[in-house]
Amino acid sequence: MSYPVGKLIPIGGAEDKGTQPDPGEMQRGNLNFFALGTLRKIVEQVGSTDVHIEVITTASAIPDEVAQNYIDAFRKIGCENIGHLRIRNRDDVQRPEYIERVRKCDAVMFSGGNQMRLTSTFGGTELLDVLLQRYQHEHFVIAGTSAGAMAMSNTMIYEGNPANAHIKGQVKITTGLAFIKDVIIDSHFDKRGRFMRLAQAVATNPQAIGIGLGEDTGVIISKGLELEAIGSGAVTIVDGRNIRHNNIADIEDGSPMSVEGLIVHILERGNRFHLLTKKFESANVNVVE
Repeated sequence: MSYPVGKLIPIGGAEDKGTQPDPGEMQRGNLNFFALGTLRKIVEQVGSTDVHIEVITTASAIPDEVAQNYIDAFRKIGCENIGHLRIRNRDDVQRPEYIERVRKCDAVMFSGGNQMRLTSTFGGTELLDVLLQRYQHEHFVIAGTSAGAMAMSNTMIYEGNPANAHIKGQVKITTGLAFIKDVIIDSHFDKRGRFMRLAQAVATNPQAIGIGLGEDTGVIISKGLELEAIGSGAVTIVDGRNIRHNNIADIEDGSPMSVEGLIVHILERGNRFHLLTKKFESANVNVVE
């Protein structure tokens, strides 16, 4: 079995401040960037502060402001070679200079915003192929926050009001960028009460592991299988492999679902979870007497 050489770092986003979403947009661009400790983890995985990182703001409705916010944040921890790929449409994503920059950089960072902008812009393009090839075969890091995290998997939530997420048909799923298979990633998980929508997504796709990322919280995914929690909050794992009763296929849209046998794990910083063995591993904790 061949494992990806690169690493994925999906992050749950941070608090929205002062911007209004476009119609249908689930997350807003964050101008008060999450704690720099999470950024440092990204840089550590790349190798040093002397790296070339490209920020991709396609998902955001305010790309220039968000890009500058990332550039300033990375500079605070000593990274100077930060670029902005201002990709807004299918014409932009095919620009040769952007493709060449992705071939040469050490990492990319997808901003938050609307994950459908990412899938509809990058799907089937040479630039996405380059990202996939580099992730599979090189020490290359793909990070993303909020929408940029949710779009990483092959199965992607693109809409779902948490207040109605127990109702069949209220959680909308499509195909993501497919850097990783058999997971479903949700962001802003605790603050926006998104457990039920991830539970419905897993109930309809029990082969997929649900990963709910709290704000200022993420996971480092190594070899496409090994998760390590980072950041200040919680990571929620929803495992559907032992589901017994599941009425999702038998009820009409608009009816409440019922599911028996979901397995849930809560990870804090340093905890690990293996996607193949489904095993949880706690972090070493120093007990103060």
